[in-house]
Amino acid sequence: MANVFAFAEQRGGELRKVALEAVTAARTLADGTGGGEVHALLIGAPGIAARAAALGAHGADVVHVAEHAAFANANPEAAAALSAAVIKQVNARAAIFAASADGRDLAPRVAAKLGVGIASDVTEIAVAGDAIQVKHPTHTGKVIATLALTGTPAIIAVRPNVFTPKPVARAGRVETATSPADPSASRVVVKEMRGGGKTKLDLSEAPVIVSGGRGLKAAENFKLVEDLAAAFGNAAVGATRAVTDDGWRPHSDQIGQTGRVVSPELYVAVGISGAIQHLAGMRTSRTIVAINKDKEAPIFKLADYGIVGDVFEILPPLIEAVRAARAHKA
Repeated sequence: MANVFAFAEQRGGELRKVALEAVTAARTLADGTGGGEVHALLIGAPGIAARAAALGAHGADVVHVAEHAAFANANPEAAAALSAAVIKQVNARAAIFAASADGRDLAPRVAAKLGVGIASDVTEIAVAGDAIQVKHPTHTGKVIATLALTGTPAIIAVRPNVFTPKPVARAGRVETATSPADPSASRVVVKEMRGGGKTKLDLSEAPVIVSGGRGLKAAENFKLVEDLAAAFGNAAVGATRAVTDDGWRPHSDQIGQTGRVVSPELYVAVGISGAIQHLAGMRTSRTIVAINKDKEAPIFKLADYGIVGDVFEILPPLIEAVRAARAHKA
């Protein structure tokens, strides 16, 4: 039996979806190694302990909670020290983090403190004998590498939206976690965090993404992409690097090798040819729909469904069809 650690991300006092994904991945791994315990770490401002129950409902046996005003915003230095301490305390065989913006900062710090390696952007986890076997895309997504992690603890950062949160009720008993150092004494202090607005879905967590490229011809035509995303009701808007470089969309919307890496349930590529740099950021999407007037566009080789035609003729009726389908379902 081997214990598994999971770091539960929160923002603004609310659990992020990647927190439940990390606990789900940890539960799967713990069960695969003989039924060990899942120890989740939840840090935040005073009052964050109220979110511990949700972690227990998704498979955490123990939720270690650290409440401190200095944890209200991202505090990777103090969070790394506390994570490393809890991992040692519970003798974890593996530690699961999200490969989110915060997780990509935190997980390597923890690995360095523990003197072990790290597997990032992981899309699959399995147990193979005494090793933990993981898979992650490499070479701009053209190759899926399989790694056998024999060291202890194995630090694993999982790609958001790959591990679907699953209710697996456990004890979820809460224990207080004490930081090895004063969190307010961190060398870097985050004074403020600015989001894209409460109505804007995070690309890494959106179940549906509608993304636009140069085929839209002008910035004002992105309204068609926005309208299609709004028609779905649970979609975020993405863009290619060429579009963000031209100033049509903010760089935070960029999907690709040098932008965001996403794995939504549905990815709709509008007017995107499919440069390898863009494909690297979305090829692990579960279902890909491509709309492009060039039938030879590389995006069609990856797409599950393709529509060859003018986006300006196809999108308006598609938007109405999605609206109608959603209204009928309601």
